[in-house]
Amino acid sequence: MSGKNSTHEASGSSDDELSLQYLESDRAIPRAVLRPVRSFLQTEVASGAVLVVAAVVALIWANSPWHTSYEQLWHTELGFELGRWNLRYELHHWVNDGLMAIFFAVVGLEIKRELVHGQLRDRRAAMLPVVAALSGMVVPATIYAVINVGSPGARGWGIPMATDIAFAVGVLVLAGRRLPPELKIFLLSIAVADDIGAIIVIAIFYSSGVAFAWLAAAVGLLALNVICSRMGVRHLGIYLVVAVGAWFALLESGVHATLAGVATGLLTPANAFHAPGAAARAIVRRVRDVEGNHASAVSDDQEHDEAVLWEVRNIAREATSPLFRVEHSLQFWSAFVILPIFALANAGVRISSDGMSGEGASLVALGVALGLLIGKPLGIVGATVLATKLGIGRLPAGVTLVHVLGAGIVAGVGFTVALFVAGLAFADPVLTEAAKIGILGGSLLAAVIGYLVLRLAPVPAPTSVAPEQRQPIDA
Repeated sequence: MSGKNSTHEASGSSDDELSLQYLESDRAIPRAVLRPVRSFLQTEVASGAVLVVAAVVALIWANSPWHTSYEQLWHTELGFELGRWNLRYELHHWVNDGLMAIFFAVVGLEIKRELVHGQLRDRRAAMLPVVAALSGMVVPATIYAVINVGSPGARGWGIPMATDIAFAVGVLVLAGRRLPPELKIFLLSIAVADDIGAIIVIAIFYSSGVAFAWLAAAVGLLALNVICSRMGVRHLGIYLVVAVGAWFALLESGVHATLAGVATGLLTPANAFHAPGAAARAIVRRVRDVEGNHASAVSDDQEHDEAVLWEVRNIAREATSPLFRVEHSLQFWSAFVILPIFALANAGVRISSDGMSGEGASLVALGVALGLLIGKPLGIVGATVLATKLGIGRLPAGVTLVHVLGAGIVAGVGFTVALFVAGLAFADPVLTEAAKIGILGGSLLAAVIGYLVLRLAPVPAPTSVAPEQRQPIDA
């Protein structure tokens, strides 16, 4: 790619003067392939679609004549030695404890953003989705526990509790533009609160054999993260080293290592180092310096220009918060690399009558499926009606009870975190496979039924009533 040597005028400069990157060029491959792919990946439904494809590939592969290669792949041992530490695990373990730590870091970042800048910042506005999410976790867990009481699968009550954000938003997008935009915010708030609950459940109920010395080391490293932030340390590489150290310490402690990702995300600073206005003025002064250098036609000092523009880059970077930078850096990798790999490694359930013949297996599958398909909407809709009746919260403008019902059913798509918890809940692989069958079946039905309910929901009539004057919904 060659640069243009045209003279920049001090004012009226256009982006047309910039050289085009290969992706933006008019060549056949970027025009016909790369740009359409990029446009698709930028849609809200894309991450859910890629996740579905990965899960379908895993299912077909696990039930094909080549199913042994699927099992052999994920049981392949990988690792390395570092002094007296020998880190050697199966590939499946690296995916669930290693790569998923990055996914949970993104979850922690999203929770932090919602708490600081988003819907959960306003305590009153957050109350309704938080109450709905809490009920939407308790009711599915209760349904599962009642079905599996006294059976070998009783420990799996946490499986149907969480909502898969990517799938849920994808279903909302597919359901059409007639839905009020506030419904998406409402469902996202429920999903974020769900994630908080799932993280707490994993930390308390699905960690075992805690080595407190290693746990103390992890807490100390996370405290070091906070100290560095308070001291104004800006280099993200330092925080990365601390986060990896905390991950390793939690891995050795017996507390699930992915919680290091959550903690790191929650501790990431949400405020920029430079105020945006001050940064903008500093950037303008430096850009004018470069423009003036070329406008005078006296000097064409490339080294000077590069040094000034490097300063501009640094100022712009520090005018955005670490929370913003890290979240945007990791979102693509989390949605389109890590989660599909996780689905490929965990959704490969071998479907056969023998797989459900183990003691308690059918009850596990039934409890998970009913928890997702019935427990989720029952808990969310019931809590929403009760909370609005009691004046604890209010529905967003334009959102009706039918919308809440549809969103509650869609919240029953519990794919990612449900599969994750299923892997933690059972030592017996037969019960784990049964739980996965329940997750896949319940999530698929929830997605289809939720889509139909939202698609057929009546369009609410326009209203000029202010949100704070809205009346509680009638059951």
